[in-house]
Amino acid sequence: MNLGLTILKGRRSIRKYKEEEISEEIIQNALDAARLGPTARNQQPWVIGVVKDKETLLQLSEIATYGKFIKDANACFAVFAERDHKFFVEDGSAATMQIILALWAYGVGSCWIAGDKMDYAEEARVLLNVPEKYTLISLIPAGYPAEVTIPSKKELKEISFREKFEAE
Repeated sequence: MNLGLTILKGRRSIRKYKEEEISEEIIQNALDAARLGPTARNQQPWVIGVVKDKETLLQLSEIATYGKFIKDANACFAVFAERDHKFFVEDGSAATMQIILALWAYGVGSCWIAGDKMDYAEEARVLLNVPEKYTLISLIPAGYPAEVTIPSKKELKEISFREKFEAE
């Protein structure tokens, strides 16, 4: 198997982190990967924050419905996109996945926490002082894995079809 597929197939959602710091080089490379991600009409409607301050991580963990573990992360990326851009969810999601895969390539685990359509999206935007024209797409807490679980996944034949879908 090639390296790219190894990274893609090996990625897991990580919710427990070691206290080991993520280097600035890794953070910069993850941001650069997001910057180079696919975007409709090359609009690049995103702005991405990196939070390392423990108090701010705690505040994010308290407002994010399914992100209580953010407080234990070494860093949290916050992906925002221009809410008036037609494809803001798609573009912001592409940037999110680029960050997650770039981090994993360095052995840094993360977990995609939904932002769009969540009640706390506006509160996170205000907390991080992001201009109103942006809306939260995702929060990505990150750190070196303290624990890796391997969830069961459906078989390929259960989720794919060729040419046209046929019910069994």
